Amino acid sequence: QVQLVESGGGLVQPGGSLRLSCAARGTFFSINTMGWYRQAPGKQRELVADITSGGTTNYADSVKGRFTISRDNAKNTVYLQMNNLKPEDTAVYYCKADARPYYSINPVASWGQGTQVTVSS
Repeated sequence: QVQLVESGGGLVQPGGSLRLSCAARGTFFSINTMGWYRQAPGKQRELVADITSGGTTNYADSVKGRFTISRDNAKNTVYLQMNNLKPEDTAVYYCKADARPYYSINPVASWGQGTQVTVSS
């Protein structure tokens, strides 16, 4: 079972920056894709960015050029550097990891508890 521990959310002014971190803890064979999703009030959860174990990244159009996702495979940790934040980036941000358990070749998705990001003056 995988536990995802998130940190780094908070309140920031428009144009500011935040860095989110998510560490995967527990017992697993490997972690495939890790990513960040967000959910604003009254809206569906959406993909922000994800990254494969080989470093291939994927971003939502709304964050391209402003957010950067990275990971440290040795630490089983994924990061999201968020620059030039806008009020519309306000949401709860969730970490997701597709981890392969020892007992199966199929990865299992796990979610973090969520961290609030508020962009407001």
